[in-house]
Amino acid sequence: MDIKEFTKKFSEVFDDADDMNLTPETYFKELAEYSSLTALSIIAFADENFDVTITGKEIREAETIQDLYDLINNK
Repeated sequence: MDIKEFTKKFSEVFDDADDMNLTPETYFKELAEYSSLTALSIIAFADENFDVTITGKEIREAETIQDLYDLINNK
C-alpha cells in the first residue's frame, strides 16, 4: 500500500473523515478529533489492515501520518 492509499484508509479512523483533507505531512495529534480513544483506534487500524502491532509509546513518538506509515511498514 502506498502512502496515498494509507492516508485515505487512515482517515477512516476519524468520524469526520469526509471533512478532513489529510496528507502525509498532517500532524494527526493536532486534529480536533484526536484523543486517547483515537490512539486505540490507530492500534486497531494497524492490526486489522497490516497485521502489525504498534504500541502507545510508538504512537506518542510519531508526529505525522508519514511517521505512522513508516513505522507500520518497518515492522
